[in-house]
Amino acid sequence: MVNKVILIGNLGSDPELKYTAGGTAVATLSVATSRRWKDKDGQMKDETEWHRVIVWSQSAEFCSNYLSKGSKVYVEGRLQTRKWKDQNGNDRYTTEIVAATVQSLSPRANESTGGGGYEQPPLPQEPFGGMMGGGNTGEDVPF
Repeated sequence: MVNKVILIGNLGSDPELKYTAGGTAVATLSVATSRRWKDKDGQMKDETEWHRVIVWSQSAEFCSNYLSKGSKVYVEGRLQTRKWKDQNGNDRYTTEIVAATVQSLSPRANESTGGGGYEQPPLPQEPFGGMMGGGNTGEDVPF
């Protein structure tokens, strides 16, 4: 079975970095993806989808240090749905992407816009058994 998500989108806000009680960094990203299509009347339509992305360890610190609102990012990970109770005791669900790889696709501030500027963080020590595999750097992505 496969549970894999790949997104290319823009950050809607600066990464939120926190630390667990054990000292592990965890960052939350809000990533927007968009699609454009023509409706049956030939009118162009746009749709934006927002994704909650959770990033762990060194990759979380990379995101906090090098990404900001508006940054274009490549995210690869897996879907996870969590159940929780609201203040009234009702069951609520949150679906999020647990990232294995996050890459900045925005040029760094000190580089020209002519190309390059891609930054790849070290792969995180995934706290969920390494489901994503150890050596996948995303270099085989055909774009």
